[in-house]
Amino acid sequence: MDEELYQAFITESEESITQLNNSLLSLESNPDDTEAIDDIFRQAHTLKGNFGAMGFDNAATVAHAVEDLLDEIRHERLDVTAERMDLVFDGMDLIVDILHDIEENGESTIDPSDTVEEIRAAVEDGGDAGNSNPAASDEADRESVDLGSLAADCVDADALDATTLTHAHVELDAGQMKGVDAGIFLSSIPEDLDVVGANPPRDAIEDGEYGDGFDLFVAERDAAVVESELDGLWKVSAVETTDVSDALAAGDATATASDAPAADSDADASASDETESSADADADAAGDTGADAATDEQAGDDGSEGDADGAESTDGDGEDDADEGDGAEQKKEARSISAVKSVRVDVDQLDELHELVEQLVTSRIKLRNAIDVGQTTALDTLDELDKISSNLQNTVMDMRLIPLKKVFDKFPRLVRDLAREQDKRVSFKVEGADIELDRTILDEISDPLMHVLRNAVDHGIEAPDVREANGKSRTGTIRLSARRQHDTVIVTVEDDGSGIDADAVREKAIDKGVATREELDQMPDSEVYDYIFHPGFSTNDEITDVSGRGVGMDVVKTTVESLDGSVSVESDPGKGSTFNIRLPVSVAIIKVLFVQVEDREFGVPIKYIDEISRRDRVQTVNGAEVIVHEETIFPLIRLREALEIDSPEPDDGMVVRIRPDDRQVALHCDGVTKQEEVVVTPLQGPLSGVGGLSGTAVIGDGNVIPILDVSTLQLPADGEQAMREFDPSQLPDTAEEAAD
Repeated sequence: MDEELYQAFITESEESITQLNNSLLSLESNPDDTEAIDDIFRQAHTLKGNFGAMGFDNAATVAHAVEDLLDEIRHERLDVTAERMDLVFDGMDLIVDILHDIEENGESTIDPSDTVEEIRAAVEDGGDAGNSNPAASDEADRESVDLGSLAADCVDADALDATTLTHAHVELDAGQMKGVDAGIFLSSIPEDLDVVGANPPRDAIEDGEYGDGFDLFVAERDAAVVESELDGLWKVSAVETTDVSDALAAGDATATASDAPAADSDADASASDETESSADADADAAGDTGADAATDEQAGDDGSEGDADGAESTDGDGEDDADEGDGAEQKKEARSISAVKSVRVDVDQLDELHELVEQLVTSRIKLRNAIDVGQTTALDTLDELDKISSNLQNTVMDMRLIPLKKVFDKFPRLVRDLAREQDKRVSFKVEGADIELDRTILDEISDPLMHVLRNAVDHGIEAPDVREANGKSRTGTIRLSARRQHDTVIVTVEDDGSGIDADAVREKAIDKGVATREELDQMPDSEVYDYIFHPGFSTNDEITDVSGRGVGMDVVKTTVESLDGSVSVESDPGKGSTFNIRLPVSVAIIKVLFVQVEDREFGVPIKYIDEISRRDRVQTVNGAEVIVHEETIFPLIRLREALEIDSPEPDDGMVVRIRPDDRQVALHCDGVTKQEEVVVTPLQGPLSGVGGLSGTAVIGDGNVIPILDVSTLQLPADGEQAMREFDPSQLPDTAEEAAD
């Protein structure tokens, strides 16, 4: 199998499954959502076609069974219930399993028969009870058809120079891919058989839009010859032929007695009848041949609906497009222009390009440091190199950005299944899915978000009866949102559940030996909540499939911090909890501020810095050194002490205040030197996880500088205490008072 085709099949199938799952959730919450049901059938048709074309019949069989069940719902013969949707989702899960099996082994040996039988049973048990013998009904319908009128509708007698016309009703022993089998049959018809008409139209037959069989009209061959020629072709199970040459004579008489406008009118009528015939075939294919007393008007409505879907599934390549003329050509051209605006890029090629850009940035820095300031020509050339490499860098970084939708789209189904398992009602809302993140970060953030959402359903949202007793709606709400802030993205998971019991967290922390009761009693609830991220920590005494092992939230914190991000939690007991995950938009190449401590340099990412000031702004509040900004205190971290650099503290220095959204602290250093873009390499091996450091960077002179992690730098105990006890009224009124 062609590797490129294989990878495209895997990727497209995953996208179709994700979109199909979300459309199914929309249908479950709103059974009258016609857009959702239309999208469901488009995606299911695509899935079935792709699996069938690639030869994976087990997945195609499941998709076909799901499609049949949804077709009963679509035509209102079955209602949307949670149990039926469970069956549909079971089918989708099996398709995912088959797809993963194919991806790992190149083929799949999974037997779908049990799941397919369950879905088929739901269709048969809940469907039209009167449709006990569809084959007999189809046969009766065929006997009632006037073949002469049908021939007049399907064959242009005026343009046909023939004296003999034979009607052939062909039945195929088609598999799950009716369109594929029909296409093979049509292409195998001998060239000496002149097929001059078909019902339904040929393109509809090739799309699988027929019942057990279809009608062909062959010119200048008698019935016996046509039957013998067709009988042995692909998948043919029966051929019934009839001479309808009289239709040619009737057509000639009509053409002679009528003028041109009348002929046009007849053509319009034929087109209308052909559409109705096609719609009837669609209805037959859907099994809509029951004995219920359906009116002609209802049948017409069903036919129209099926016809519309047929047009969508074939993307406008049927006969209707031929009638549109130039307009259709313009639409096709517009589609092709739009299609080339977005292409798939091999991630290995993208990573290689990104590595080249990193080398280019490093070389640019080295070159600038090596050039003498007086060489203006070289500097002009370097400025040009700066511009080119910066543009290349920005382009590559943008290429790596992928919308959060790629991850967010997986979660509605997760929340729905968890809520069903726990008999809870949850309304899940998603906002900001178009916000973009670097591909590397996006790959890593999926698991942490999954754990936070599972936590929200399991720990946060209460049972419906409990919510009602507390004066809440029986349905809880979980909101997943994202927003861009400078060079970071903030992903928030918010629920309106029971909130976090700070006292329960304290007791569990004491049991685990994480902290003493005295320490915990002095902590405000906002700091106690952070203990839920401690390894092995869980407030659930009972271990379930969802929680109780104390692993999930530890994964959240570890993964987010490894991405140079941070996570925090806020909670209002009885009203809900909010988890905020801050992530950098991109990785590797960042702009840093070089700060000096003794004779060493360190880098502080610019995205975290809010202000740089002199040391004389340092004040003392509650015995701790702080920077005061807008009636808010920022405890001081002396880098010399935090990084354990053993040298005397100078009398002067600089203070770098960090953005409060990242961390409410200020850093004291000996001096600030410059800003520069650097390529950051994360710490590996024994050095990974070292507090206060996130990685290293090679600068222009070849030296390696550490990059500080502002979220893990050690804050002095008196600074923590000052933040807990801070009262804005304690602030000195003047700088002189602060100095005193």
